[in-house]
Amino acid sequence: MNSFLEKKVRKNKMIKRQDRIRYKIKKISDRSRLTVFKSNNHIYAQLIDDSKGITLASSSSLEKEIKEKQLNKKEIAELVGKTIAKKIIAKGIQDVAFDRGKYKYHGLIKILAEAARVEGLKF
Repeated sequence: MNSFLEKKVRKNKMIKRQDRIRYKIKKISDRSRLTVFKSNNHIYAQLIDDSKGITLASSSSLEKEIKEKQLNKKEIAELVGKTIAKKIIAKGIQDVAFDRGKYKYHGLIKILAEAARVEGLKF
């Protein structure tokens, strides 16, 4: 019974964090949103234009070039960050809003974000 309550509290914290982040991002409505999602096995990043409701660019650990390399999760997150940054800059976009969703800015999310910054994205 105790573990059930702990899971419920943790989920509520995640939802509150996600709502707080999305609220702050909506204030900066002139920028496109760089969204990150991670599962147990893969990490995904996509650039979304909220005014039009379309995805402008995406990258994930499932792409052929990334999947063929035998890398650990940290290296994959860095490679996905660099790949999405190159795709976004090729479209002529420099400034984005980083939407980490329900995740803390820690671990793989932080590695992906810093790799994108190194490639030239500003957020």
